[in-house]
Amino acid sequence: MRRVVLTAALPALLTAHFPARASAQAVEREPPRAGAPVEKRRIAPVMSAVYADWLTRPERAREEQPDKLVAALQIPKGSLVVDLGAGVGYFTWRLARQVGPSGKVIAVDIQQRMLDLLARNMAQRGIANVEIVLGADDAPRLPEGKTDLVLLVDVYHELAYPRKIIERVRRSLKPDGRLVLVEYRKEDPTIPILPLHKMTVAQARAEIEPVGFRFHKLMGFLPRQHVIVFKPDGPQ
Repeated sequence: MRRVVLTAALPALLTAHFPARASAQAVEREPPRAGAPVEKRRIAPVMSAVYADWLTRPERAREEQPDKLVAALQIPKGSLVVDLGAGVGYFTWRLARQVGPSGKVIAVDIQQRMLDLLARNMAQRGIANVEIVLGADDAPRLPEGKTDLVLLVDVYHELAYPRKIIERVRRSLKPDGRLVLVEYRKEDPTIPILPLHKMTVAQARAEIEPVGFRFHKLMGFLPRQHVIVFKPDGPQ
């Protein structure tokens, strides 16, 4: 059964109760080691498609620097990439252009309304190398052993069944594939997002590594978010 999505006003949920000022450019320290004590995490509610306009707000390009993120991932042409929790396709079309006509993006979301908006956005941009998939709370419905990269942008903290999803992501990846989580930095209290919608690197590592992944690297070039990269750990 699908979880109940948000009904409260989105800005009231996401914006923290302190001055909304941008954080200084991130300078990442050595990532916490796996197994270190971490704060228990409460799963955030899924953002409803009612608030889809927030995903394309004009200031998002400045706050999240999507083009810089996609470029930094260095995705080769011809890759098979998954945009998990794709929403209206804010990153999907950028990924599709990056992989080129010989590649493909699988855009997954659990809300049909989001996918309808995504399909419209792809059509308006003339993008044809995107496969749209209606996922479930506990199953992203991905091909096994074929994906080069799975990207979750501001999504992991909302997964109702994170372990089940990541287990399936693990099975979908090639041996040299990558799982990339982008999450608002909970370590930084000046970032104007409620703590429920942030994650620390330690929290991410504590949840991802036991499901067959090893920490690969942490990129700290975004103003407000971690970019945490994992790779499959050993044979599936």
